[in-house]
Amino acid sequence: MKKIVAAAVVAGLMGSGAAFAADTPAQTLAQSKGCLACHAIDKKVVGPAYKEVAAKYKGDKTAEAKLAEKVQKGGAGVWGQMPMPPQSVTPAEAKTLVAWVLGMK
Repeated sequence: MKKIVAAAVVAGLMGSGAAFAADTPAQTLAQSKGCLACHAIDKKVVGPAYKEVAAKYKGDKTAEAKLAEKVQKGGAGVWGQMPMPPQSVTPAEAKTLVAWVLGMK
């Protein structure tokens, strides 16, 4: 019985990875840079859900530049006390990631 339960748990975990299947080059980049370790598309993990970020900055013409800088330099205080450390991405990668996040609905 324990083996059946363990197999079901493993299958469930493998299935949950499908939510992060690489659908776009930007999502592939997010996976390769480890972004999805702390963020998810539609739910809070350690950091906010990407859809929440997109909703918060909708209509903000300066959001892409501000957020790309935060991705590279890190930041804290906007989404709570947990800081986001600086990420090892190029300016172009940061811009690609932020554009992808801001494009979510």
